Amino acid sequence: MADRREATPTASLMAAAGAGRHHATDEEQLVGRLRAGDEHAFTELVRREHPALVRLARAHVADRDTAEEIVQEAWIAVIRGIDRFEGRSSLRTWICRIVTYRAMTRGARERRSVPFSAFAEREAAGNLPSADPSRFQGPDSRYPGHWADPPDAWGDGELHVLGEELQRLVASTLESAPPAQRLVMQLRDVAGWTSEEVCDALGITPGNQRVLLHRARSYLRAEVERYQRDPVPLRGRDNRDDQSSITEGSSTEQ
Repeated sequence: MADRREATPTASLMAAAGAGRHHATDEEQLVGRLRAGDEHAFTELVRREHPALVRLARAHVADRDTAEEIVQEAWIAVIRGIDRFEGRSSLRTWICRIVTYRAMTRGARERRSVPFSAFAEREAAGNLPSADPSRFQGPDSRYPGHWADPPDAWGDGELHVLGEELQRLVASTLESAPPAQRLVMQLRDVAGWTSEEVCDALGITPGNQRVLLHRARSYLRAEVERYQRDPVPLRGRDNRDDQSSITEGSSTEQ
C-alpha cells in the first residue's frame, strides 16, 4: 500500500527552502561559468542587465554616452574581478555597486556631485498628489476619500500587450516623468529588479522607493487613461505642439 502523507507546515517550509537553494545554485552555476570564461554566459548576462545598468549610471552623469562608457568599463571590471566575488550579495547587486561607484566618481569629476538619493528624497517628500483630488469623494460624502471617479480598467492586468501607439505613449510618458520616479519604475517594472535591489543600487530607503514607484505608476496610468478616453495619435499631438511652437515663435528643448 502506498505511503500517503499529508502535507505539513514543516514540509512546506522545507520545500520552500529547497526552492531557495535551487535559485542560489542557479546563480552559483552562472558565476562558475563566468569564472571559466564561458562567453555565452557573459553575453546573456550583458543582454539581460545592460539596459538597466545604463539607466542606473545615467542618474549620476550628464549624458547617455558617458553612462554607456561607464557600464562598458564596469563589464570589464566584472570579467577581471569575478574570481573575487564572494557571494555575500547577489551577482546583480555586486555589479550594480561597481556601476554606481564608477558613475558617482565620474559625476563628481563633472561637478554633478549631488547623490541620487538626495533628489530622490526631495521627490518622495513632495506634496503633489498621485491622483487628482477631485476624483475622490469629499469629507461630507458617505465614503470620504474613496474613489468618486475610479480609474478605467486596463483589461486582464495592467501589463497586458499594448498596441504600438500606446507603447509609444508609455515610452514618452516615462521619459517626461521626474527622474527619480522614472528610474525606480524602469528598474522595477521594466528590468524586473526587486525592491531590495533598487534600494541598494540607488541608496534610498524602502519607504522612499515605494513612494517613488507609486507616483510613477500613477503618473503613467493617468496618461494612459487620458489617451484611452481621447485617443489622439501621438503624431497628431506632436504636430499640434510643433504648430503651437511656430505660432508662438518659441522652441521646445527635447
